[in-house]
Formats: sequence, structure tokens, C-alpha cells
Amino acid sequence: MTIRNLDDWLKQRLRLRAVAHGRSMEDEARDFLRTALATNEPIARNLADAIRTRLLSVGGIELDIPRHEPIREPPDFAA
Repeated sequence: MTIRNLDDWLKQRLRLRAVAHGRSMEDEARDFLRTALATNEPIARNLADAIRTRLLSVGGIELDIPRHEPIREPPDFAA
């Protein structure tokens, strides 16, 4: 796998993190990806699913839906 157009500051952060853990940048990136993707969270298919999944543990709420009123007459600008 090749990652192109990686920002210099990001490469520097990865390099420093690798040094701190005594590994190569490649090993550090591999470990980072393994850790980041090891969760059992379901993968959301869209933003609404992602938000719903994130908020499931909080519980749902019921919202009052206001009744629609009849459309008012448009203003008369002829006067």
C-alpha cells in the first residue's frame, strides 16, 4: 500500500511517534491502523447512521411535532 500526498507535518508526527516506540515508521503506521480499526463499532453507511450509532447509548427522545397551520393570505402591496 502506498499513501501519496501525505502532509509533511503528518509524516513528522508519525516519525516522532515511531521513534518514541522504537519502531520504523512503517511498523508504527501498521500498529496505528490495527489499533484504530480494532473496535467492534459497526461501520456507518452515511452520516445519519454514524450519528445514530454514536448516540444509541444515550437513549432516544420524543419530540413534539407542531401542528401545521393554514397558509395565511399574502400581503396586499397595491395600496
